[in-house]
Amino acid sequence: MRHHIKPVAAAGALVLAASLSACGGSSAASDAKAVTVYSADGLKGENDDGWYDRVFKDFEKQTGIKVNYVEGGSGEVVQRAVREKPNTQADVLVTLPPFIQQADSKGLLQKYAPRGSGQVAPADKGADGTWTSVVNNYFGFVYDKKELKTAPTTWDELLGSRYRNKLQYSTPGVAGDGTAVLIKAMHDFGSRTAAMAYLGKLQANNVGPSASTGKLAPKVDKGEILAANGDVQMSYAQSKTMPNLGIWFPAKAGGGRPTTFALPYAAGLVRKAPHSANGRKLLDFMLAEQAQKQVSEIGGGFPARQDIKATDANATGLSALMKGVDVFAPDWDDISRNLTSYVEDWKSATHS
Repeated sequence: MRHHIKPVAAAGALVLAASLSACGGSSAASDAKAVTVYSADGLKGENDDGWYDRVFKDFEKQTGIKVNYVEGGSGEVVQRAVREKPNTQADVLVTLPPFIQQADSKGLLQKYAPRGSGQVAPADKGADGTWTSVVNNYFGFVYDKKELKTAPTTWDELLGSRYRNKLQYSTPGVAGDGTAVLIKAMHDFGSRTAAMAYLGKLQANNVGPSASTGKLAPKVDKGEILAANGDVQMSYAQSKTMPNLGIWFPAKAGGGRPTTFALPYAAGLVRKAPHSANGRKLLDFMLAEQAQKQVSEIGGGFPARQDIKATDANATGLSALMKGVDVFAPDWDDISRNLTSYVEDWKSATHS
């Protein structure tokens, strides 16, 4: 979702060469027992204890196929795949809306319905069959529970002097969760104009841009800043090792119930992938019953399959967290088409 691209060796996988995007690719690209995943961050644990870590390890053990993992911002992984179209390197692309829609519109994805995708809600997969959510998630904010005895409740609170140089959110257009700030603000304030006016005012308290949403949580936990954006899955997973991290959802302008929207990790098979067959196997594995049951237990997220009813402690905690929060449905096709202009408006409003 969310920060600069970095190659990672996952679960004993081959380390990607620094020249991955160069002509000829890497040794991994010529390895028939490999699959390369370009993904937004959030599902791989800081200590190799995330959902990806478990799924990739189990997948390699079962199939003998090594997973080569490349992590970056939601928009960055798509941009990289676009640049590499003459010499495709990725087999599977995982990113957030609206970037998965952008990847589809740029012809990066090929049709494939993984086994189990019939249990994924229509809103959580592409109508043309090119992508399917593998982990459900919701947009949210985090705050410092040590310094703030109660969580903020409204957008307006963030304009207060207490938050001067104590607030930060990731960059719209670069980070998925940063883009989500724009989407939620436009919804909550009722219009594009009103949202940009608010974000212009908020800039007085904003520490500055961040390509990484994931790197903001540690700053909140340490008290360097009091509030930041995030998402429920990533923030919930981070809170296991960051005791001062709390999750909250700003209410609409004028008060009322807090709001959020679904921000799933969506996966698709890359067109002309070097290892399409392995990519299909990995997508099937991600949506299999075992991996889906591990989404909450290990990853702190929500299963993408509707028939998987998690009952672990994390699932119970996540359900309680979402109680009383109104979930709205963005028009992702509209956002995908107009994202560039939304980001330009944001830059103008905030002088970024």
